[in-house]
Amino acid sequence: MSRVLVTGGAGYIGSHTVLALAEQGHDVVVYDSLEEGHAESVKGFPLIQGNLHDTEKLAAVLRDHRIESVVHFAAYLKVPESMEKPAKYFYNNTAGTLNLMEQMVLAGVKKMVFSSTCAVYGEPERIPLTEDQPKNPTSPYGLSKWMSEQMMDWYSRIHGLQSIRLRYFNAAGADPRGRIGEDHRPEIHLIPLVLQVALGQRAEIFMYGDDYDTPDGTCVRDYIHVTDLAQGHLLALQGLERGMETTAYNAGNGAGFSVKEVIEAARDVTGHPIPASIRGRRPGDPARLIGSAEKLKSELGWKPEFAGLKTIIQTAWDWHRTHPHGYN
Repeated sequence: MSRVLVTGGAGYIGSHTVLALAEQGHDVVVYDSLEEGHAESVKGFPLIQGNLHDTEKLAAVLRDHRIESVVHFAAYLKVPESMEKPAKYFYNNTAGTLNLMEQMVLAGVKKMVFSSTCAVYGEPERIPLTEDQPKNPTSPYGLSKWMSEQMMDWYSRIHGLQSIRLRYFNAAGADPRGRIGEDHRPEIHLIPLVLQVALGQRAEIFMYGDDYDTPDGTCVRDYIHVTDLAQGHLLALQGLERGMETTAYNAGNGAGFSVKEVIEAARDVTGHPIPASIRGRRPGDPARLIGSAEKLKSELGWKPEFAGLKTIIQTAWDWHRTHPHGYN
């Protein structure tokens, strides 16, 4: 097993991946600014606080911990915010990734699994999305990730730094054993926002737009359980350790659920009426995002275990019900 640095490892998806890596015997070091992440989510693991532009600190971590591979999550991820503050996203997500790769090259670290996003595609030409579709991001967030992927292609050719990029859809749910879960400040994701209504922490849930070209007029998204996503990162790392070269994979369930369907499923799981009302569309929101993960399944043997929408919501509900204020 290898020594792995997980950047952004105290975040939502990062912390679940830290658990998955450790359970497979990897020696994990977490690197996180703790702007968005929570130290409590990675208790028991070495945690270095720093950001992607702390060049000396990054270099020291890679050297002192004899890191052999990197799983890179550290990024800002709020699409609406990126439409207002593009510089923040290009500086952190893209330039920060460039600095990380440069330090990896200098340290002789040649394997990286990258947390990318379906936002690199923008409005899809066809559903489900496949990896070969055009990349036309509709937000600075999506573009920041696509630019990072393009840099990785060049670092692979020039420096031999091989990367596997996972372009995933809407991560949701929580560790089935209840050890960790989702805790954003402020919360931006639909399922935890819906569950906050069930917990009495907000009066209602807002649906942004009900006039999209979808069966019920609300946006359709592909929800993937965070534990299944963590397994995808683990399989990607194993692929790199077997000598795989740079490539990209979609990670999704291949099925889409509308905002209204998610709310209705949450009503069933929680037994709460969950009032909902309509607001105007948000900029940068495509009508449908559903991904084909056939390449990930066929080439890396990925098998999602928690694909059902109610299963995803149930694990999230179990976490939020027992941690109504997150890690606080």
